[in-house]
Amino acid sequence: METPHTPKRMIDRDRDIAATVLRERTRLGAFIRRRVRDPGDAEDILQDVFYEFVQAYRLPEPIEQAGAWLYRVARNRIVDRFRKKKEEPLPEPADDDGDHRLDLALPAADAGPEAAYARSVLLAALQEALDGLPANQRDVFVAHELEGRSFKDLAAESGLSVNTLLARKRYAVLHLRASLQAVYDELDL
Repeated sequence: METPHTPKRMIDRDRDIAATVLRERTRLGAFIRRRVRDPGDAEDILQDVFYEFVQAYRLPEPIEQAGAWLYRVARNRIVDRFRKKKEEPLPEPADDDGDHRLDLALPAADAGPEAAYARSVLLAALQEALDGLPANQRDVFVAHELEGRSFKDLAAESGLSVNTLLARKRYAVLHLRASLQAVYDELDL
């Protein structure tokens, strides 16, 4: 009687694992890289997913739909990775009324030539960073931050939940913060 731990059975499972990894590696890697900007993080996630796959496949009840299982685990690892990232808190607004406006973070246009230059560089970098956002994130950010519209109004207009709009703005802010950090560092603001 053949048991799950006989050499032939183990060799067959190892062969199945290797075939699945070879078949899915390129597509799964591309799937992860589309969702994770840092190539090192994307590769780490891919390796984690395959490690979990090998461990799970060797259990007494092997995985039946390996492709679907791999993508589900990859999505979970991507979400886990984003949750682990530390967020920097937004700076407190300069005014006392609690209004957090983007123009308050920019140097004043009339504060001299250096401030005017810094303002123009920041505005150009901001426009470039905004252009790099997905349309749904850019639209929410522009409507809320630049046009001053409330999330409640945006939700009523779009039919999306306030939480969805908040999440889109959050991703936009994270992208913009990362994109603009080098400019701020260079200008030494």
